[in-house]
Amino acid sequence: MEGEERWCVVTGGRGFAARHLVEMLIRYDMFSVRIADLGPSIELDPSEDIGTLGQALRSGRAQYVSADLRDKSQVLQVCRGAEVVFHMAAPDSSINNHELHHSVNVKGTQNIIDACVEHKVKRLIYTSSPSVVFDGVHGIINGDESLPYPAKHNDSYSATKAEGEALVIKSNDINGLLTCCIRPSSIFGPGDKLLVPSLVSAARAGKLKFLIGDGKNMYDFTYVENVAHAHICAERALASERIAAERAAGQAYFITNMEPIKFWEFVSLVLEGLGYERPRIKIPVYVVMPIAHLVERTYKLLAPYGMKVPQFTPSRIRLLSCSRTFNCSKANDRLGYTPIVPLQEGLRRTIESYSHLRAECRPKKDGPSKASIYLGRGRVADILLWRDKRQTLTTIFILVAIYFSFIAPGHTIITAVSKFLLATSVFLFIHGILPEKILGYKIEKVSRSNFHFSEEMSRQVALSAAASWNSAVYDLKSLCKGNDWTLFLKVVLSLSILSFLGAISLQNLFIIGLPIAFVAFFVYEKKEEEIDGLVLQIFSFGCKLKSDITRKCLKSEKIQ
Repeated sequence: MEGEERWCVVTGGRGFAARHLVEMLIRYDMFSVRIADLGPSIELDPSEDIGTLGQALRSGRAQYVSADLRDKSQVLQVCRGAEVVFHMAAPDSSINNHELHHSVNVKGTQNIIDACVEHKVKRLIYTSSPSVVFDGVHGIINGDESLPYPAKHNDSYSATKAEGEALVIKSNDINGLLTCCIRPSSIFGPGDKLLVPSLVSAARAGKLKFLIGDGKNMYDFTYVENVAHAHICAERALASERIAAERAAGQAYFITNMEPIKFWEFVSLVLEGLGYERPRIKIPVYVVMPIAHLVERTYKLLAPYGMKVPQFTPSRIRLLSCSRTFNCSKANDRLGYTPIVPLQEGLRRTIESYSHLRAECRPKKDGPSKASIYLGRGRVADILLWRDKRQTLTTIFILVAIYFSFIAPGHTIITAVSKFLLATSVFLFIHGILPEKILGYKIEKVSRSNFHFSEEMSRQVALSAAASWNSAVYDLKSLCKGNDWTLFLKVVLSLSILSFLGAISLQNLFIIGLPIAFVAFFVYEKKEEEIDGLVLQIFSFGCKLKSDITRKCLKSEKIQ
């Protein structure tokens, strides 16, 4: 670097694509780089510490600044003295939180624009998304920049990204500021903490034997170095001679690898490269969408109480089942962008970088079993899973005594419960008045805390009841519309099963349920993988059978 020191800012500089841009800017020796992100300090990976970024931070060619884009005073400080701002910061797109997305993608972007204008920054490159033109319903094939924003976006992330993009384009040529927007499609590559890890996690859980839709939807993926390269192409175009700069400025550009591929073929290549099976069983979108809506509604109810963000949401289902390919001719013409890493080479590098996630590197299973989790990991789990054989046998003896004393005589439920409570009351009272020792044997007293219903437990029960009630009301509203046959059939089936169970006498239920409880969970814990695999096979066969029947029905209708 010669002469006066020139600075650029990369907001969200510790994000996936931003890290690659920072590395590229340092390698090209174009600017000193100011990395802005939310963290109070920068924490480097070992490879970064000994690499280009670590050396640049130690030499002063790069610096880290902690900043929240929602705080205008902090944004003004970040942009002071900068010649270029690469605005790449954005919240996690999987969190469908409108307030969060609007505060960062819209208000934060406006703060960036204001700071650029006030400090006379020359160029602003905004990282947008192809989702700004996606409505979540209609696929896009070879879409170009003439596509308008839809009336309704797929999610709040896309909607607020579109608002931020519009602000950046509108701000072009204010006080000499030149702007443009980059729309990279489906970024992948080394360092990604979302796409590949989530695919591997799903594959290990046995969930990626299935693909949603017909598997023919086309996609444009973009290797992360091509995304970084596109940002630099945009900056150079805006910094070029006046006519070329004015032609490039105030525009949005789609960025891809220019090699469309079937979405599920791309997923399969990643999985096979890491040693996992490719998805083979097709599940229609209309089958999974009602479940996704239920998951999303449950999350909205329970998110304030710590529920993690689910991946199985309606917006995600639409992204997995629709075609999304884009034309990069405009970026090639006005920015001079051409991919520098081909798709297959990008896939190879990505797969190599995740060698620790290969199938043969699957970590040994630790932690509680599924059976234990289902049973609450407490005393009930210990009893039903035979971890304390003495306690288990004592419980079985008590339950058998209850059966012969209160249920076998054929009493009604109310009579049986009343007699049981009467016997319990007598036992507790007599037990309470007994001395602490009888003939040298210690009598363990029953603590009153055993009957205490904690505030946390009360809240959980109330939340569970509220969630169940809201779900039932939602289903009733949907039934009233009369156009959701899938929901209708599910309700009919569920109520039929409940009616069948209600017809079973308490005596028979006790005879059947008791052995199952003490055997089924124990067997499931010992043979968890085999049973899960069998269930998946049965489910797969059911889905395939349903698809075949549906296909035959459609063919017969066409013939008629």
